[in-house]
Amino acid sequence: QVQLVESGGGLVQAGGSLRLSCAASGRTLSIIDITWFRQAPGKERQFVASISMSGGDTVYADSVKGRFTISRDNRKNTVYLQMNSLKPEDTAVYYCAPRTRPYVSRYLVGNYDYWGQGTQVTVSS
Repeated sequence: QVQLVESGGGLVQAGGSLRLSCAASGRTLSIIDITWFRQAPGKERQFVASISMSGGDTVYADSVKGRFTISRDNRKNTVYLQMNSLKPEDTAVYYCAPRTRPYVSRYLVGNYDYWGQGTQVTVSS
């Protein structure tokens, strides 16, 4: 199993920045990517950004491209999500999840078996 702890959420004004952290423990060698998703009230959980734990390649949702940056520190088994130029529509609970199943899409919520507890991000206008 893999355990995750997210931190760094909070309340910020539009245009501001936050940095989220996701610390993984347990069977970390089984992790292929770590992905951030978010879920706004009344909406489905959606893909935000993902990073490979080996090669470090990254992918982003179009809605955050150019504003968010995902990075990793393999020594600490931690992934970060730097969020700049935040907008009210970025308000959501942010979750990180490790993909441990090979040959499945990293974009789909159903392909992840482990989830953190989530961290609330609220952007005021």
